[in-house]
Amino acid sequence: MSWNFELVAGPYGGTAEGPVWDGQAVLFTHIAASKILRYDPKTGEVSEYFNETFNTNGLCFDAKGNLYGCQQGRRRIARFDAATNTAVSMPHLLDGMRHNNPNDLVVDKSGRIWLTDPYSGIGDSGPQELDHMSVLRLDPKGGDQWELVRATTDISRPNGILISRDQRTLYIAQSDYGATRRRELRAYPIADDGSLGDYTVLHTFGIDGGAADGDLRGTGAAGVQRGVDGMTLDIDGNIIVCAGWEAAGPGPIIYVFSPTGRVLETHPLRVDRPTNCCFGDADMRTLYVTTGGGHLFRARTDRTGWIMWP
Repeated sequence: MSWNFELVAGPYGGTAEGPVWDGQAVLFTHIAASKILRYDPKTGEVSEYFNETFNTNGLCFDAKGNLYGCQQGRRRIARFDAATNTAVSMPHLLDGMRHNNPNDLVVDKSGRIWLTDPYSGIGDSGPQELDHMSVLRLDPKGGDQWELVRATTDISRPNGILISRDQRTLYIAQSDYGATRRRELRAYPIADDGSLGDYTVLHTFGIDGGAADGDLRGTGAAGVQRGVDGMTLDIDGNIIVCAGWEAAGPGPIIYVFSPTGRVLETHPLRVDRPTNCCFGDADMRTLYVTTGGGHLFRARTDRTGWIMWP
């Protein structure tokens, strides 16, 4: 089945990100405007859900319906309450230093918040304090107390993040650019204590022309294929991935990977740099996709999405 993408909102200019289904509508972020927007598929209207989000990127609901987001500009995770337009800040110091500019997050069934933490320096967020860009985890300790810990030591620039339906595998996008760096979709086994085992590479994104490490075609972004950005799951545990750009490789594409990394389907997108995606609508068979140009697209699919809430 071909997925025919229809523009339903935007473009707003600047990156749109973080789409999540709230049971009736799609919430997504307009990073430059520091807003969370809400698209209602029944009316086609877009409304402002939350403002002054400090360049929030990824969004995620927990199993109780609480909405969390990556406040890049404030270098922390926040819990949003739209009714009062207030945000509760989560712990943001690791070894006494502020962590970086969180990009994406996922909340597991235990309530632990896993977040990717690259540095971008967006807005007035200041210089990098940590000497690494890692996946971090916020562990609930009761009474709205949390502990922030480092979960990975083997990744240089994490981006999208997703957890499997059985909660035993963490999918992470390693998104570093240059011929000596890696753009990979990785799968990390999750131990009972929350620690991560050795990862398996499910897919590697290369360099046009077969450039090897050290080849000048791999300098910066020249010829480098854009790897995974945001991801979501279907009910069969397959990984639906936003990747690619016009600058190199096969272009902007929505991939469907099996849990073992086999490419099951590819669906081209007519606009550059798909950033993130989620399933929605009553039957959970519509895929919503945001882009680097501030678009929100949708396409009817032959797949059924899976989310913990609602």
